[in-house]
Amino acid sequence: MVTRRRFLWTSGLSLTAFREAPLVGQQPVKVNPAIQATAQRAPLEMRIDPAAQTAAELLAWQRQFRSVLTRLLGDFRPPVRWTTQVEQEVRLQDHTRQQLVLSANGHPSLPVYLLVPHRQTTRPGPGILALHGHGPFGYDTVAGRHDLPGVSEAITKSNYDYGRQLVAAGYVVCIPCMVPFGRRVDRAAYGGQDPCAVTFVRMQLLGKILMAENLRDCLWAYQLLKQQHFVIPDRIGCVGLSYGGRMTMLTAALEPSIRCAVVSGALNVMQERIQQRYSCGGQVIPGLLRYGDIPEIGSLIAPRSCIWETGSQDGLIVQPWADDAMSRMRQFYAHLGAADRLRRDRFQGGHRWNGELAFPMLKQVLTT
Repeated sequence: MVTRRRFLWTSGLSLTAFREAPLVGQQPVKVNPAIQATAQRAPLEMRIDPAAQTAAELLAWQRQFRSVLTRLLGDFRPPVRWTTQVEQEVRLQDHTRQQLVLSANGHPSLPVYLLVPHRQTTRPGPGILALHGHGPFGYDTVAGRHDLPGVSEAITKSNYDYGRQLVAAGYVVCIPCMVPFGRRVDRAAYGGQDPCAVTFVRMQLLGKILMAENLRDCLWAYQLLKQQHFVIPDRIGCVGLSYGGRMTMLTAALEPSIRCAVVSGALNVMQERIQQRYSCGGQVIPGLLRYGDIPEIGSLIAPRSCIWETGSQDGLIVQPWADDAMSRMRQFYAHLGAADRLRRDRFQGGHRWNGELAFPMLKQVLTT
C-alpha cells in the first residue's frame, strides 16, 4: 500500500480542521452595526422576480446570472489533460475502491476516491459526484472508510457515508477531497484557528477565491467520472452534505450537463449569515450580494431535478430565511413549468444526510 500523502494548496498552507456546527445554546454573534445595516439593504440587483415571466425571459436571466457568477469567481476551469496515479485499490464486498491522485501542470494535485460497483453486467451505468463537508476527515467519511480512526463516529453522527451507500445502489461514485480538509490540511499547525478563514484570506492576497479553487476540483473530478468507460457520461448526478451541499449547488449550477442534484444541510443564505453568524471563508464569493444570493445560484440548476434536504433540528437552517429561499427557487421552477422537479425533504433530525427522497429521485432521473 502506498503511504497516504497530504496535498496542500500551492501556497504551502497548513491548517487545522474545522467543523461548522450549530451554535446551540450560545449567545447570538455580535455583528458590526454598519455591516449589518449594509447587509439588510444588500442590492441583490438580479434577485428572482416573483412576477410571472416567460420561459424565454427566465432562460435569458439564467444566462446573465451565470455569466455574472462566473466573473465573480474567476477562473475555475479544470485542466484538460492530467495524469492519474493509483495509490491503492481495494476490492470490497460490493465494490472496488480506488484511491487516486490527479496531477496537472499549474494545479495542486487532487486526491479522489473512485468507487466502482460489482455489477452483473459490463454495460456502462450512471455515476454520482459525491462531495464532502467540513470536518477533519475530508473525503474519507463519504467513501465509508470505517477502517480509519475516528471516521466511524463521524459517519454515525451525520449518516455521512452516502458515497458508500450510492455505490451499493449501483452507481459509480467519484469523491474529491477539497481544501482545506482531510489530507489536504496539516491539522497540527494552526491550533484553534479556522482553516477556511485563513485559507480564504491568503488566497485573496494571491488573487484567488477558495470556493472557486474547490469548484475547479469538483469539476475536475466530474470530468474524471465522465471519462470512465463504465459510466454513461450524460447520466451523472451530484450530491453533498453541508459544505458539500453548498458545493453541489454551485457545481450543478455552473455545469449544465450534470443531470440532477441533492443539496443537503445547506438551505441558508449569505444575507442571513453576514448579519447573524459566521460563515466560513470556503463559502464566500466576494461581491455576490450585489447581484443575488443562494436562491439565485440554486435557480441556475432549473429545470433539472433538485432536492434540498433540511433537518428539523439543524441549527444551521434559519427561519424565515430558509423558507424564503425555497420560495424564490420554487417560483423560478414553476415559471419554467418544472415545479415537480424541485423538492424539499424536511426530515426529523439534525445536520445530516437523509436520502429518503434523494435515492428515488436519483434512480428515476439517472436510470430510467
